[in-house]
Amino acid sequence: MRAADRLVIDTVRRSGPWPAVLAVTAVVGAAAELAIPYLIGRTVDVLVAGRPDGIPWPALCAGAVAAVMICESLGVWARGASGAHAAATLRSGLLRHVLGTGSAATRRFPEGELVTRAGLNTEEVGRAPETVTSALALLVPTVGALVALTLIAPVLTLTLGAGIVVILLVLRAFLRTTTTLAGGYQKVQGEIAARLVEAMDGARTIAAAGTARREAGRVLAPLPGLRAHGMELWRANATAAVQSGLVVPLLEVAVLAAGGLMLAAGQLTIGELYAAARYAVLGAALSTALGHISGLARARAAAERVSEVLDLPPVAHGTRTLPPGPGTVEFRDVAANGLTVGDLTIPGGSVTAVVGRSGAGKSLLAALAGRLVDPGRGTVLLDGVPLAELPEEELRRAIGYAFERPVLVGETIGEAIGAEPVAAARAACADPFIRRLPLGYDTPLAEAPMSGGERQRIGLARAFTRGERLLVLDDATSSLDTVTERQVGKALTGALHGRTRLIAAHRIATAARADQVVWLEDGKVRARGPHHELWQDPDYRGVFKGAAS
Repeated sequence: MRAADRLVIDTVRRSGPWPAVLAVTAVVGAAAELAIPYLIGRTVDVLVAGRPDGIPWPALCAGAVAAVMICESLGVWARGASGAHAAATLRSGLLRHVLGTGSAATRRFPEGELVTRAGLNTEEVGRAPETVTSALALLVPTVGALVALTLIAPVLTLTLGAGIVVILLVLRAFLRTTTTLAGGYQKVQGEIAARLVEAMDGARTIAAAGTARREAGRVLAPLPGLRAHGMELWRANATAAVQSGLVVPLLEVAVLAAGGLMLAAGQLTIGELYAAARYAVLGAALSTALGHISGLARARAAAERVSEVLDLPPVAHGTRTLPPGPGTVEFRDVAANGLTVGDLTIPGGSVTAVVGRSGAGKSLLAALAGRLVDPGRGTVLLDGVPLAELPEEELRRAIGYAFERPVLVGETIGEAIGAEPVAAARAACADPFIRRLPLGYDTPLAEAPMSGGERQRIGLARAFTRGERLLVLDDATSSLDTVTERQVGKALTGALHGRTRLIAAHRIATAARADQVVWLEDGKVRARGPHHELWQDPDYRGVFKGAAS
């Protein structure tokens, strides 16, 4: 839990001014609470003696009570603000880190798990400033009560101290147990979220197959485990509450008994005995820390889950710049995740189609060319410069990428495409349907319902605006009809001439238009060459069996 504890501490440090506000209100409020028993005791003694000493004790009591109420009100406001600020800061940093790791995060964690860790778990960690500050604030009345009792009668301090030790032992055991149980609870929450996201991705398939009931059962299958963890948390909380709760009345009885004997012996006044009883209650205020300790335990467990994501190494980038060049891509002894590319050169300005059966490694080779994945062995170069040595901005400016299911980022259609959207949209055959939208290129994405093919064309247009040297198309035309796909194919081989184009292809026409074809089979490059030469091999023709032309 060391990494989790460091994250909790770091979250407290980066929570802005709110922990300081919480600390001030807690200390001032605790000081006022400590003063109240003394002020009431002095008031009682003055009234019993019948000799006013000129000090307005009742007014001072009222002032102390008012101070406690004001501090409580400010504390409630500061707790909400601190939690929101801390969670937002942590969530923003986690999101930047996930995006900075490339595809490593989604390979390591299911999407639903990432959503849970970036949402629910960061919110739990964001409550750490409140729980830590509030728990530490309870030490103020405890220490103050010990000091006050020492001034009244040291023997009463020993009685209170023994009770405080018992309470601390109970809280320590409770923190350890609850942290473990909360971690299990949060793990099951993440599992359910992961299953739900998977089900939502396949909602149409589930509906078409009529398996909604079965899928709901699969998604909710971990619920008994969630209930078990919840019940264990409740039992741990109830047990600790009973154990610590028993200490408070026992302490009061012990202090009153000892104080009564001292009162009978004339060693205490009635006001001092009252103050001692109240200080015993204040000193045992640590017994009320169960809620704060429970919150801290949940924050520690959540921080452990968030730390696992933050431990993923971000993609490192270099500082070299690209020399002038045509966009030649070289694979030198490259292998990654079961795909062996070896040595492969994609000439600058050419069109290369990558073909193969499902699972052969087409998408992985495309990801290696665009540095969405780093090879486990070997080097990928663009115009003689290893991709890993390029700055991120130059890398993304030089390489454009289009996916089968593109995620469109921006407020409007035009923003989603990027600079010079009209020319890029025309090349991607997207301009006609965009102009039919109510506001054309200024239409908000949320108000622009699009088919799969239309989204792909927007994704292609976005890639066209970025890839100055290399365009990587990973099945990016699979949802296009034959006519549109042919038009886009002509743009790839004509209007975009001068850029290197690497296309993960399924259609014969795409391979036929390419300058060369890289044929993958069983995670290896079986052959490469012009389509018409490879077509002589019946195994190559079998790759396209059943595919649209």
